Parts: sequence; C-alpha cells; structure tokens
Amino acid sequence: MSIEHRTLTVGDLQFDVRIGGPDKAPSVLLLHGFPTTGACFDGVVGRLHDSGLRTIVPDQRGYSPGARPDDVAAYELRHLASDAIGILDALGIGYTMVVGHDFGSLVAWHLAGHHPDRVTGLVAVSVGHPSAISTSLAASDQRERSSYILDFVKPDAEDTMLADDAKMLRELVPDDSVLPLTERPALTAALNWYRANFTGDIKAHLSCPPIEAPTTMLWGDQDFALGREQAEGSGRYVYSDYRFAALEGVDHWVPQNAAAALASEVALRSAVW
Repeated sequence: MSIEHRTLTVGDLQFDVRIGGPDKAPSVLLLHGFPTTGACFDGVVGRLHDSGLRTIVPDQRGYSPGARPDDVAAYELRHLASDAIGILDALGIGYTMVVGHDFGSLVAWHLAGHHPDRVTGLVAVSVGHPSAISTSLAASDQRERSSYILDFVKPDAEDTMLADDAKMLRELVPDDSVLPLTERPALTAALNWYRANFTGDIKAHLSCPPIEAPTTMLWGDQDFALGREQAEGSGRYVYSDYRFAALEGVDHWVPQNAAAALASEVALRSAVW
C-alpha cells in the first residue's frame, strides 16, 4: 500500500507527514524519538495497514525543516503535544490511537494525559510514564542509565555528535532514519527537546496526569537507556486497561529491530479499545 507524503501547516509551522493505510480506517499516530525521523517506523506501518489501520507519521518539531523554531523554549513537551493535536486537526481526525518511541513516547504520554478526549489508546515504547521515570530515578539504576542527558544539554553537544562525519550518531541508530540529523541545524533543533525539558524546572516540564486511555507499555529487555522499573511501573499511572510487554533480547531500537512485535502490540491494543 502506497505512502502519501504531505506537508501540513499547524500555526506558522509546516510538518512533513507520511500517511498510509485504508481510507476511513481507524487511525494510528506514530511519534518518533531522538535521533530518528518518522522513517524509523517504516518497518511497522505496512504491517499496521495489513491489520486494517491507517497511519499518520509526522517528522516532529525540529525534525521537519519547516517546523524548526530558534527559541529553545519552543521545544517544551506542551508544544510538542500541541503539534500532534494540530496535525490531527489539519487532517480532520477527532481522535486516534497513539504510538510513541523514545522521546516520542514522552510526547505520547503527554498527549494522552493532557488531551484524553483525543486519544483512544496508547502504546508507549521504551519510555514510561514521566511519574514512573521520576520514581525509578531514585530507586533503581535509572539515574545512571539517564546520565547521557547531561551530555545532550551541553552547548557543545553538536560538535561531539557531528565529529568524524557524525560517527557517533551513525553508530547509535541501526538504520538511515538518523541521517537528517547529521546536518547541524536539524541536530540543534532535536537536541533542543532535551535542553527545553531537562533543564530548569524539570518536574514542571515533565508533569503528566494519569492516563485514562487503554495503554500498552512495550520495552526491550536489552535497552541500554531505560530500565525495567520505569517501564513496568507505568501501570500505576494508567486508570484503564494496562498491559506491560517485555521483549526478550531486544534493545532500545524497538521500531527497527522488533517491527513485527510492535505492530502486533499496536493491532492488539486497537482491537481492545
């Protein structure tokens, strides 16, 4: 099934969006994380189309060249979640299922928590509910696992990541979805997600209500950045049907390295709601 590439205007920003699947089918909004574009879901969307689902995959704020504000504060989670609402509005979609990976999972939690009337179901991948993350930082090895964020918010982070033909970035991600970030303006915008939300009043930036939508938390047991506690513990913050699924032998890059399993969980969750 073919993928339509569209540019959608939300306010004064323009987002590159991939749309596919059966017309008038239930929709799934898929939100990528760092440092990948929506192309990280390329192995997932076809399987979702075969399951009778329609997919909307934006390159989010900072990743779409037409949606790249200069102000760091413009990348706060509240703005990222509002972008998702704007994209749905531009497509005339009242409500949708949401899938998020990595930082896109944080956006998905916020979307479901702050806009419950727009979210029919949630599949969070790798990154748990912000409250579960906060708890795990104090009670597990999550603080050590998350220490890379200190490097991401440094003023010279771009220099480090782009050194030696962006060797660090290219070796981090298992596919070509990272390539747009080998250009400095794109990388700066992507790093601004961390600078906007993991400096200053971090608690306020990350604050998220409990989730009312049926939710699946999917986590790879070989994830180097996110531990089991923050993933499994997210169920305490879901006031609806909740499923925790651990993928044995799978690392952080679930969309690329466990596409079939992710698509299966999304299809299962769509059937439940």
